Amino acid sequence: MAPKSKKESTPAPSGAPASAPASSTKRSSSSQTYSWVVSSLISHYIKTTPQRTKLIDLFMLYLVIVGGVQFLYCAIAGNYPFNAFLSGFSATVGQFVLTASLRVQTNASSNKEFASVSPERAFADYIVCSIILHFFCVNLIN
Repeated sequence: MAPKSKKESTPAPSGAPASAPASSTKRSSSSQTYSWVVSSLISHYIKTTPQRTKLIDLFMLYLVIVGGVQFLYCAIAGNYPFNAFLSGFSATVGQFVLTASLRVQTNASSNKEFASVSPERAFADYIVCSIILHFFCVNLIN
């Protein structure tokens, strides 16, 4: 019989496991990778995104929150004046789409696709389309 090595004969401390399971190591490394990706994405966004685009993104986040609140209110309290809910939710979604279009047109990285559209022209189109959208939403309420 071969003699036991020193590593095999030493028992593990009572409070600590003998070896860490491989699945928890994979989970912790994937969560570390995920948190690293998110933190690097946020830091890159903060460093490289112009202030104007950040403001547009903040308004889009506000529209998502307002749309979510409207939908939750409709689901919880009911939709008795359905035209009012439909009008408000349509205005929120429509304004989000128009704002996303404005963001794409004014983004510096998409200058090739929208070379003929100046940021001032894009903003003027945004204002006109927003007025038309809200005109239809107000008329939908009755």
